[in-house]
Amino acid sequence: MKVPALSLESVSKVWQSDGREPVRALDDFNLEIAREEFVVFLGPSGCGKSTLLYMIAGLEETTGGTILDEGVPIHGPSFDRGLIFQDASLFPWLTISDNVTFGLSLRGVSAAERERTAEQLLRSVGLAGMGDKRPDELSGGMRQRAACARALAVRPKILMMDEPFAALDVQTRTKMQDFLLTLWRESRASIILVTHSIDEAISLADRVVVFTARPGKVKAIVPIEMERPRPPRDPRYHAYRDLFTDLLADEVDRAFAEQESRR
Repeated sequence: MKVPALSLESVSKVWQSDGREPVRALDDFNLEIAREEFVVFLGPSGCGKSTLLYMIAGLEETTGGTILDEGVPIHGPSFDRGLIFQDASLFPWLTISDNVTFGLSLRGVSAAERERTAEQLLRSVGLAGMGDKRPDELSGGMRQRAACARALAVRPKILMMDEPFAALDVQTRTKMQDFLLTLWRESRASIILVTHSIDEAISLADRVVVFTARPGKVKAIVPIEMERPRPPRDPRYHAYRDLFTDLLADEVDRAFAEQESRR
């Protein structure tokens, strides 16, 4: 039997802060993700989606339960697990090429090899000839493509993305989704994408994991049984949209009421 790329076993997270009641962000969260699978996390604000990404990345510890990377417990960051944030988080003082190969420089890869890798990756993400630019010379969509190239430079087995296209206009966001699917097929990484967009989830995912309101648990896991590309006018697309709208309705109300009660 194949070992999953990622296993989450009864994972919980409680945030403690001085002078306030503890906040249980996640509770008894269980999930397995296969190699080369594209999984989308969908849920209301504050349900622990981003928190879970940070724990998978090894940037936060679990309060309870275990997260396994190919059967090995996660106890810290690894080059095998890449994380892309909502903003591109590029170093403004470095060129795009140096940003892309920053992880390789930490590994001691030679300058010549880093240059070859940067050129290849920038070409693959549609940024050929942009290596000498600084981040502030690129558009938002171009910076996110550079961030994708940086994450892929170290060849992660799992690539996590925390609402990477939320700040982009509709046209650029659609282009970036198409671009992401191409990168996924070429990299053969498992991808976990956090989004609030039902349409984005339907367009991209092999499976969609729907979260409950805080504390986040798995409410439903829905396979998207449509071939790609997935035209929004397809009746099956509308059926999935209705399903996710219904699954999220109560959770969004609960999340809003919980946030109001804490004011």
